[in-house]
Amino acid sequence: MLRCAFVLLIAMAAGLPAQAQRAFQASALRGELLVTRPPEALLNGQAMRLAPGARIRNASNMVQLSGSLVDQKLVVNYTLDAAGELRDVWILSAAEQAVKPWPSTSEQARTWAFDSTMQRWSKP
Repeated sequence: MLRCAFVLLIAMAAGLPAQAQRAFQASALRGELLVTRPPEALLNGQAMRLAPGARIRNASNMVQLSGSLVDQKLVVNYTLDAAGELRDVWILSAAEQAVKPWPSTSEQARTWAFDSTMQRWSKP
């Protein structure tokens, strides 16, 4: 416990963020999610379904149950499974939302370049 506090103190003194940056997959798209009646949701205004076993992570990267998110409009990064259902969902922090551009369609993801180290997309 004392070691953890010491490491956190050193990181803060060095000006490093206390929370590590999340690494998103290149296949993660950005959108606006509204959970209506789990597993039903709207993604960018279109009807969508959460896949069985879907994982939703809040801005602190903790697992969030879909039932606790009903009627909240959330900016998210997400991936789809083979059936086209929401598989992984990350609720974005304000800092993560500020990272732009980020693809919102698979067409954009195919044509843009992704730097996985910097977690940045660049348009051609």
